[in-house]
Amino acid sequence: MDTHALPISDVYVPAKRRRMLDAAKVEELAESLMEEGVKVPIQVRKDGDRLVLVEGLHRLEAARALGEETIPGIFVGARRY
Repeated sequence: MDTHALPISDVYVPAKRRRMLDAAKVEELAESLMEEGVKVPIQVRKDGDRLVLVEGLHRLEAARALGEETIPGIFVGARRY
């Protein structure tokens, strides 16, 4: 899969995912991102014109906290139930 530089401001985080946010984990990842960068891209899916976060909430929020404008990401298909 191809990795893309995704604009952080364009990534929508569903409320259900947002409730799982752990501030301590974000802080820890932010320190790691400053030293090593993003090792594992976030996963998003397209929903019309927006990008919806599938995996990588803490990586996304750590990059946002550091003032990054983009984050490496890959596109995945929507889950079907």
